[in-house]
Amino acid sequence: GKEVVLANAIIAILTIGGQQLFSSFTFSCPCHVGQNLIYGLAFLGVPALILLIVGYALNNQTWRLVTGKRSHFEKVTSSNQLLKCKLVCFVLCSITGRALVAPVTWLAVTLINGSYYTCAVSEYVPVYYYGAAPNVTASERSRMLATFPCSQLVPPELTRARDEVILLLRYQSQVAGWLLIAVVVITVFLSYCLASCFSPLSFLHFRYWSSYVHNEQELFDEATEQHSRLYAMQHVKKFFGFVPGSENVKEIRIPCLREWQAISGLAFLKRVDEEHYDYSLLHDWALKERANGKYLRIDEDA
Repeated sequence: GKEVVLANAIIAILTIGGQQLFSSFTFSCPCHVGQNLIYGLAFLGVPALILLIVGYALNNQTWRLVTGKRSHFEKVTSSNQLLKCKLVCFVLCSITGRALVAPVTWLAVTLINGSYYTCAVSEYVPVYYYGAAPNVTASERSRMLATFPCSQLVPPELTRARDEVILLLRYQSQVAGWLLIAVVVITVFLSYCLASCFSPLSFLHFRYWSSYVHNEQELFDEATEQHSRLYAMQHVKKFFGFVPGSENVKEIRIPCLREWQAISGLAFLKRVDEEHYDYSLLHDWALKERANGKYLRIDEDA
């Protein structure tokens, strides 16, 4: 929908801006044999990998897909196994498509920029592109080629050869960047076309379904917030003797030391029976204990 397109556009723009800042402040080619390739590929690949992982982590569908599924899959019958696998694959492809927006943008922008690629592969330029000092050894040639990304390290007699090599590498890098963009755009377009062709819904019905799912999620989140607040309020009231926000509080409850200890400390989600869980230590206390003890009356004029 429009929200997905807008979100992807914002992610791409932020990635482009971040790449420009990142390159300006951190990238400095070592211009040394064996180190250029590692350094250049690290700046190309590692940020892209981190952005991919962040893209997975920030997508709610990822956690909906994996949370609590181990015990659920154990109960799935063999007749539903194939259908379940198809659904999981579809959702995983959707999550991956969203997660790839930032890393693909990073790779495309860095390739079009050309600096990382030039640093990484300068020492591997074929010999026939090297127009000076033809009698040097292969190792010496690689060492000299590795210094080409750093103009201040290149001798004056190699300036012309250096310029030719840098132009060649920038050309290769920028062509690769635009090819990557073209492949991604075509793949996304064809994916949407195939998804529309195999959709069981008509165009207007699909728009209605998308609107319904969006509204249902918003209403569910609102109901979850209110329901959990009301449910928690009952347990807090039992412990303290009044509802937070009440204007006319007649009395408050004074919890004893044992009760403070019971609700303090680390808590894990604890299964009570086949259908219910304790969500917290206060929840566990409220379900098991009676709210006896000391009560203190409150002066309304206070």
